[in-house]
Amino acid sequence: MNRTPSSAAPAREQTDAGQGAGPDSGSTLSNGLKQRHLSMIALGGVIGAGLFVGSREGIAAAGPSIVLAYAVSGALVMLIMRMLGEMAAANPASGSFSVHAERSIGSWAGFTVGWMFTALLCVAVAAEAMGAADVMVQWFPGSEPWMWVLLFMVIFTGTNLAAVSNFGEFEFWFAALKVAAIGIFLVLGVLAIFGLLPGTSAPGTTHLTGDGGFLPKGVDGLMVGLLASVFAYGGLETVTIAAAESKDPVRGVAGAVRTAMWRIALFYVGSMAIIVTVIPWSAPSIAKSGPYVAVLDYLKIPAAGQVMNVVILVALLSAVNANLYGSSRMAYSLISRGQGPAFLGKVSGGVPRRAVLLCAAFGFVAVLLSFLWPDTLFQWLLNMVGAAVLVVWGFIATAQLRMRRTLEREAPEKLVVKMWAFPVLTWVALAGIVAVLLLMLRDENQRIQLLFTGGFGVVLTVIGLIRQRALDRGAGL
Repeated sequence: MNRTPSSAAPAREQTDAGQGAGPDSGSTLSNGLKQRHLSMIALGGVIGAGLFVGSREGIAAAGPSIVLAYAVSGALVMLIMRMLGEMAAANPASGSFSVHAERSIGSWAGFTVGWMFTALLCVAVAAEAMGAADVMVQWFPGSEPWMWVLLFMVIFTGTNLAAVSNFGEFEFWFAALKVAAIGIFLVLGVLAIFGLLPGTSAPGTTHLTGDGGFLPKGVDGLMVGLLASVFAYGGLETVTIAAAESKDPVRGVAGAVRTAMWRIALFYVGSMAIIVTVIPWSAPSIAKSGPYVAVLDYLKIPAAGQVMNVVILVALLSAVNANLYGSSRMAYSLISRGQGPAFLGKVSGGVPRRAVLLCAAFGFVAVLLSFLWPDTLFQWLLNMVGAAVLVVWGFIATAQLRMRRTLEREAPEKLVVKMWAFPVLTWVALAGIVAVLLLMLRDENQRIQLLFTGGFGVVLTVIGLIRQRALDRGAGL
């Protein structure tokens, strides 16, 4: 039966604001994040490696229609973030959607989505660290990738073991550089489109319609681009986890969610529109150098390639830092609610250091797998969490459907952030998630990811249901 945490053991009751201590905690999480940290984490969260690196595959598949693909997937993400913002503002928790799923659906749901998200971020830590190492090897050809991976992992493990304000400062400056870089790119792109840069002429719609049309590879190409764009938005959820460690989590979450619309439109859709308007979508330079470098080179911006490599490196390192933070806080929240080994729930100096070390160790293991068995075990690991973000979004939408009714009935004053046109747009979001999953079934590589992720999800669900039934029996329910 589905239960709220109030009917469970005491260790699972204290979830609000992420301050609940587990049975072996000895302390509570700090509130060392400032409003400026949250604002920049939210702002920088939409500017990641998926935008700088992953967009080339989307452009190659969809052509100019990549703008439409990012707009559609961005609208879906915006709905998800609005729902998550509603729940996070009403009940701030370091476990974010895992806590909300547990309260609204059942203990098994919180367990499943929480550990799946933790695994997703831990694998992402390894992947982003290896991407950053590749950039460093380009600059230092005689070096080995593992050296850089080890350096980055040690640095950011140390950062996350220290006070949470350290994480906030790192992300603040990382995000500031990313925001500045994408802002300059957007300004230069707009000037080029209107022919206001020296040596440029307004391209009009030449590249949007003249190189095979707006849909050069048809609807199938658009669908592939849509899938690529959906996964580029992963990571936005971290701000609702981080908000629980701020002095004013309700205000922080509300502010971040309310600006999601223009951030997504400006950074993702805007930059894609500039790229495919300024240069042909099929230009070899996009595949060779990446879309952003290709545009800057076309505009004859000095040292564009090196500048963008710096920005990409910062984006990757920022992702390592943020993913290690998010995974450790989600793991801590699960442990503090009795859904993990109790000895890992200890908090020292306001930081769940054992949870940080657990997630860092997982990341190290994933890196080792990538070097030792890149085409087998590591690929299986990547496939296992390939579609996990869609599973997370599905739980968020389902939890919001159920929690909204409860809040309206029992605590309407907590609805600081409200989902638009509830429940219609919540159902629209769920339908969108199902549509993306069906699209994944059409592509062989995506289908493999979906099957692996589905299998992983089933295993977690079975374990969660067994645990929940055991708890119900222990409570005499």
